[in-house]
Amino acid sequence: MVREGKSMVLAGKVFKLSEQIPLSDIASKMENFRTEDAYEEGEYKFNLVTEILHLTLRDAMLTGLYSHDYVTHILHRGKMISQPRTMEAMFCFAINQDRCLLTVVEKKRIANNIANQMSRLIFGRVGDIAEARIPPETLREFHVKNPEDTKITFFDNVDIPNIDKLSLYGPDLVGTSLFEDYSKRGDLWYIVVRSRGYGYIVGITRDACIVIFNETDKLKYLEYITKEVYPLIL
Repeated sequence: MVREGKSMVLAGKVFKLSEQIPLSDIASKMENFRTEDAYEEGEYKFNLVTEILHLTLRDAMLTGLYSHDYVTHILHRGKMISQPRTMEAMFCFAINQDRCLLTVVEKKRIANNIANQMSRLIFGRVGDIAEARIPPETLREFHVKNPEDTKITFFDNVDIPNIDKLSLYGPDLVGTSLFEDYSKRGDLWYIVVRSRGYGYIVGITRDACIVIFNETDKLKYLEYITKEVYPLIL
């Protein structure tokens, strides 16, 4: 059973598979996956394990836990001490509109690494699990439908020389001439909105990184992604 401990901030990222594969086939490739690597540094010796745990297939979703050991170094009394740590990330494969999507509940860098490892495991190579994309016009449409609930907007691909990004903060963004001007000068990259359906304050980027800033658990996070983010993905 995947642990569902609540957190004040939950981050994750959505990816898409290059082809739709039955979830049962993905499960069979992942079941019992475990690697163990010996680590030795001076007097320190560890066995570092990477494995997939708690695979559960139900309701067109395959959930599990990606567990990975690594070594950190801390300074204690003038001496560097090696200590093993375990990172655990919940993930979910889901079939949505004849496509297979992967959500990894972790920060962007870690989620990217996990997606690459899963691509190797399922397809035998990196690249068949790629970043999901939300078109800027779709992000704008999502924003316009919730104008009073949008708090922050960021624009990139700005056509003004030496200006990389533009941002607006405040509760009345859609009604401002600045928002319309920025929309003409660049593409909407990131928004922070309040979800009407869930009440969450949520940050969404075009490369499908999603942060929920309220206290919630990982299963509720995945429920929100499935209901409100999947329909936005190209």
